[in-house]
Amino acid sequence: MLSDILVYGLMNGAVYAMLAVGFSLIFGAARIINLAHTAFFMVAAYAVFYTGTSMALHPVIAIPLSILIVTLVGVFVYYVFMEPIREHETAVLIITVAVALVFQELILIIFGGHYRGVSSIVSGYINPLGLRISYQYLLTIGVVSLSLVAVWLVLMKTRLGVAIRSSAQDREIANLMGMNVANIAAATMALSVGLAAIAGVMVAPLYTLEPHMWLDPLVLVLAIVILGGLGSIKGSFVGALILAFIEVTVVFTMPGGAFLKVAIALAIMLVILVVRPEGLFGVYLEGER
Repeated sequence: MLSDILVYGLMNGAVYAMLAVGFSLIFGAARIINLAHTAFFMVAAYAVFYTGTSMALHPVIAIPLSILIVTLVGVFVYYVFMEPIREHETAVLIITVAVALVFQELILIIFGGHYRGVSSIVSGYINPLGLRISYQYLLTIGVVSLSLVAVWLVLMKTRLGVAIRSSAQDREIANLMGMNVANIAAATMALSVGLAAIAGVMVAPLYTLEPHMWLDPLVLVLAIVILGGLGSIKGSFVGALILAFIEVTVVFTMPGGAFLKVAIALAIMLVILVVRPEGLFGVYLEGER
């Protein structure tokens, strides 16, 4: 049991970190609470299902193609629906919910309400120290971890990263310094949706695909970003690992634990909101420094 908790905890933590970091990025740079974020995760999973199964493309082609398509869709959604009303945060919040529901209904129309599955990219197992770990889990953990490192390098070592961090700290000052805040927000949206897409295509062989699969991850992501601090990248990563191991421990040790994981996430979110609203690494409302 301990080995299962370790393996599943690491994998879920890495995937949740991808989703939570992307969620925090777009909030930090553009103050957009994107409730459609996990819907892009779902669309990416279905995209790799369609390109790999219906179109019979090799995974080496199907996976990058699916990530690219979903990222472009995310940028399109941003420019058409979010950018015109970006300063009206409540309206943007409602728009993101509407976008997520549109994706859900489109998938229901196109693929039906049937459960779908994606074949593993790699097969086989490894048994280090008596632990039985599939190569697919190792591949997922590796790709997601490398993606998180790549995002950190982009944020810390590139001009785009400097622009995103500057916009997150103070959009007005960044604009006065000659930065195009609108373009920075669009680039951040692309990066955010790209992270969700990578997570979606990598877990597609491990999850059962269905049109409502975006809802549970959304609750977990909200709990993570509140635990870590809304807008905090470090907080999103730490919160993802904490919540993933709590979730996996509940699933493996409590009767009916699989049905309680969302309730546990909501309970953690409520406790943090009452005890420490700014989260582990965040601050109240505006201006994380």
